[in-house]
Amino acid sequence: MNFIENYLSSAKFEFQRYKTMGDKTFAQLSEPEIHWKYQETDNSIAIIVKHMVGNMLSRWTNFLTEDGEKTWRNREMEFEGPYSAKTDMLVAWEKGWKCLFDALESVTPSNFESKVKIRNEEHTIIEAVNRQLAHYSSHVGQIVFLGKMVKGAEWTSLSIPKGGSEAFNQKMFGKDKS
Repeated sequence: MNFIENYLSSAKFEFQRYKTMGDKTFAQLSEPEIHWKYQETDNSIAIIVKHMVGNMLSRWTNFLTEDGEKTWRNREMEFEGPYSAKTDMLVAWEKGWKCLFDALESVTPSNFESKVKIRNEEHTIIEAVNRQLAHYSSHVGQIVFLGKMVKGAEWTSLSIPKGGSEAFNQKMFGKDKS
């Protein structure tokens, strides 16, 4: 596998990992719980998802040919009026991720050296992808943290739970990792 194929494969894998973390968080939450906020001025999970979807649709629609900040995007509205239903949020979540993965499929060795613009600033494909990977991972981290806060003791860990390192290492290595 050459560098371009390896990079794109790795980026898709990481984006999928963060999408899955979101999916597994949503599966644990009820409709009222996606709207929970620690304080009135904070963002709920439904608001964070609305922002992420707005960003994804803007950045990844016509990724190689148009500026990633679309004229039709209203970023400020992404932080108002969250999805009223969990099902609506999940449909939008899937739409955003589909747009992203479709755009990544359009990147090939023949166009990998193309420059793309985000807010009229030129980026290499690597810079643009890394920028979005960092952005989405931070928001998924917020979603997971809020989910964990909401569920408390009922939260099902998405990684190695506290106190589970020894059992995990035993499974992975067949012995304690020292």
